[in-house]
Amino acid sequence: MLLTILLVIEILVSLGLVGVVLLQRSEGGALGMGGGNSGFMTARGAGDLLTRTTWILGTAFFVIALALTILAGRERGASSVVDRLKVNAIDPNSLNQPPQQAPAGAQPSDAPAPITAPAPAIRSPLLGDPAALAPTAPAPVAPAPTAPAQ
Repeated sequence: MLLTILLVIEILVSLGLVGVVLLQRSEGGALGMGGGNSGFMTARGAGDLLTRTTWILGTAFFVIALALTILAGRERGASSVVDRLKVNAIDPNSLNQPPQQAPAGAQPSDAPAPITAPAPAIRSPLLGDPAALAPTAPAPVAPAPTAPAQ
C-alpha cells in the first residue's frame, strides 16, 4: 500500500517536473515575461520561481525514488537470486553426465522422445577444417506447376 502511494506521488512529481522544465527558456533565462523592473513575474522573478520549483521538484523526485528503492528491497527480502535458486546445492559433476539408458527389460513409454539439439561445431577453413572449404550444394528446386492447356 505504501509503495503504491509513493509511486503515485512519484508520477505526479515527475509530471510537475517535466512541466516546470518545459516552461523555462532554453537560454537559461527562465520564462522571460513580465513588465517593469520590480514585481513578482519579472524576468528575474520568474526565473527565480521556476528555478526554485525545479530544485524542489527534482529533490523530491530523487528522495521518493530512493525511498521506493529501499522499501521495495526490504519488502522483497534480503535473499539473493543464488540463495533462492539454491545454486550451491547443485553438484557440478552431475551436470555433464550422459542421459541414463533404460534397462533392457523396461517397456517403452508412450511419451515422445526428448528434443535434442545438435552439438555445436566450429567450421572454419582457418582452423584446417576441410569440410568448411567444400561448397555446399544448393537445395533442389521443384519445377513450377504448369497451367493445363485448353
